[in-house]
Amino acid sequence: MARVRAGTLEVRYEEAGQGGRPFVLVHGFTGSSDDFVDVLPALASRGRTLAPDLRGHGGTSRPGAPEDYTFERLAEDLLAFLDAVGAGSCDLLGHSMGGMVAQLVTLRAPERVASLILMDTAASPVLRAARPFLEGAARIARTSGMEAVFQLSRAGFAGQAQRAPALARCVERMGEERFWARMRAKSLAMDPIAFATLGPLLCTQEGVAHRLGEIRCPTTVLVGDQESPPLAEGARELAAGIPDARLVVVPDAAHSPQLENPEAWLAAVCGHLDAARRA
Repeated sequence: MARVRAGTLEVRYEEAGQGGRPFVLVHGFTGSSDDFVDVLPALASRGRTLAPDLRGHGGTSRPGAPEDYTFERLAEDLLAFLDAVGAGSCDLLGHSMGGMVAQLVTLRAPERVASLILMDTAASPVLRAARPFLEGAARIARTSGMEAVFQLSRAGFAGQAQRAPALARCVERMGEERFWARMRAKSLAMDPIAFATLGPLLCTQEGVAHRLGEIRCPTTVLVGDQESPPLAEGARELAAGIPDARLVVVPDAAHSPQLENPEAWLAAVCGHLDAARRA
């Protein structure tokens, strides 16, 4: 675990490996660099690998006001992080909300993104149906804090696991105590204002579907075969809209393939990196 000053933020990040063009992994909403720590040792064999915590998540600064939490701010933060760690360009992976941020970074500063992996994410607000739930959870975060949000999430997990068996297998493989300890730690590390602001934005933000044709770097779109229908459709839209993008469906995986089927996920990611770095 390391820290660096990036613009106005102190960013906490994980780093593994040395040399070559860095591979940067950006977590999603309510996540942190912890989402990637299990796969960092394997990725380190490919060179320098970095996984930062976004603002309001994990150990990175909490600005504390709703106006501080926009996807545009998160994209600016990521570019400042690349500057701070001396990464002129990188191979970039964005997961879920992090994938939306990665798209903004690629469109804003294409010279900084040598190749792109978009994982279980979308270019448009495909989660519109989840807006009532996310707005309700936002009220809980503001009034009762993130422990209450975590308990709400845990209460709904059984239903999610029934729809996506890969989730249940992930818990079994990791061990229930360790799995829930990690989930709770990530939840409690998140700024409630970030949760309350960014969650509804997932349903209302404009998106960049109309600009996908501008993304010209080598791109792989990853999605779990048990992902929710809206995000599965979002993956297909990304693959169709980005020139020459490749769609890879990860078997026996839902929303977080790096945790649910790490072997298949690593094969897809390393295959992308090898091809992009030969180009």
